[in-house]
Amino acid sequence: MIPLSNKVSFSAKKAVEPEFIKVCCANLYESDWIRLLLGDSFHPGGTDLTGRLGKLMDLQRHYRLLDVASGRGASALYLAGRFGCEVVGIDYSKESVSVANDLATEAGHAGSVRFEAGDAEALPFADNSFDALICECAFCTFPKKQRAAEEFARVLKPGGQIGLSDLTRTGPIPKQLANLQAWIACVADALPAKEYVAVLAGAGLELEHHETHDKVLHKLVRDIRGKLIGADLLSKLQNQDLPGIDLSEAKAMARAAETAMHNGNLGYALFVARLKTEY
Repeated sequence: MIPLSNKVSFSAKKAVEPEFIKVCCANLYESDWIRLLLGDSFHPGGTDLTGRLGKLMDLQRHYRLLDVASGRGASALYLAGRFGCEVVGIDYSKESVSVANDLATEAGHAGSVRFEAGDAEALPFADNSFDALICECAFCTFPKKQRAAEEFARVLKPGGQIGLSDLTRTGPIPKQLANLQAWIACVADALPAKEYVAVLAGAGLELEHHETHDKVLHKLVRDIRGKLIGADLLSKLQNQDLPGIDLSEAKAMARAAETAMHNGNLGYALFVARLKTEY
């Protein structure tokens, strides 16, 4: 959620190009620093909240589940282990996909969990391929959200469910959280809860359950700020810059995010929706 990588040059022109945003997101989440800051799950609440989402969806052993923006596979492996379902993960980063497949093999899940590289807005799967789909803390980074929701609906079987967790916005956010890097960090294009519901409805996905989990976001941002302060102190003690990291900008974004949360303008929520059989 806090950008640390300078692997891609950000420019005003490129900021409006959807493909550029996707590349930036992929580069960011390949970073070892992101794993250090966010842990293995890369989203607020970790596998505890993933488990909550799976329980709300009543995942079954015979289900085929798609994990969109699966990263290094923490959620997919957890859900396969807990619920016994087959899981396919898809991520824009080929490097993350490679790591995830290696981890699945190491965990003994190579037969039930696999990962592929692909785009959430053009899923490489046939219609009616999955019983259920999850997307955690990534939907708000997709440049074409309605298109992604329509793709989710297309690959679901009639009556299939989607579980979505993401940042929510209930008011204006500070200007520090309105640029390209904040977009990539899952903040700038966070939607009000009712707009997520509207986007899903536009794809024929009818809301069944919604619940807020603002506390997990608050905890994650506090933890990130602490780690950033520690990294800043370490770099000063060693009198050297940390490679590819703009600590000043990252700390400013973390402060702005914390302020927005305290003001009630940023939160976190789960949504479960079902594909209408007549859609």
